[in-house]
Amino acid sequence: MEKGKIVSIEDRIPKLKQQRRKKANKRLIFLLMLFFLLIGCIIYFQSPLSNVKQTVVTGNILYTEDEIEKISGINSSTNIWTIKKDKIEKKLNALPEIKTSSVSIKLPNIVHIKVEEYKRIAYMVSGSKYIPIIESGAKLEERSSESTPYDAPLIMDFDNDKALEKTVKELKKLPTGVYNAISEIHYTPKKTDSYHINIFMNDGFEVAASLSTFAEKMEHYPSIVSQLDPKKRGIIDLEVGSYFKEYGSEGEEQSEE
Repeated sequence: MEKGKIVSIEDRIPKLKQQRRKKANKRLIFLLMLFFLLIGCIIYFQSPLSNVKQTVVTGNILYTEDEIEKISGINSSTNIWTIKKDKIEKKLNALPEIKTSSVSIKLPNIVHIKVEEYKRIAYMVSGSKYIPIIESGAKLEERSSESTPYDAPLIMDFDNDKALEKTVKELKKLPTGVYNAISEIHYTPKKTDSYHINIFMNDGFEVAASLSTFAEKMEHYPSIVSQLDPKKRGIIDLEVGSYFKEYGSEGEEQSEE
């Protein structure tokens, strides 16, 4: 080795000690941090800090936030780590008005509950009560009201469950504009057609149709009405073709698509 580059062992010992001391200090700091982190976790898990602070409910219309929370079983004393998401979703999905639900947790202590409700497709008139009927076809008698609803058509005189089920299916197929134009649907069966109905529209027209082809033919309602005199009112017969008969008249005016 060249002269001047030889380092004696005595000179290296202080540097080695210093390096070892730095490593020991880093190891000690790491262990202390790990220790306090574990202590913090234990305190968090065992204290009210891990209890649910807030439950956020979205997508609900028919149910209030309080009702959803009560059904879920979550409250301010619920430990966020004891929540069984699948069990809560099962409870919510068992409700007739709930189509789907999902539960998620946002640390440290917030629970999100998202629900998708069935749409109210119609209201059955029973005496002075209006019973909601949802997309699934279920009748929500426990949610009946005496106040006249305006968010869905009224259906009357339906004493045939198959006809009611068919009506719900056909209403779901209608274009939004046509569906919103319907005011009332009356079940008026004939000997030749057990699915015959009469529909009263918000624009003043009446429609005679069969549930067998109801949605298919009602799609053309806007086009049919556009060909009629807006000052006249009467019945649009959609059973066979498209015919219009003015109230109080003898003849029929044909209105083909």
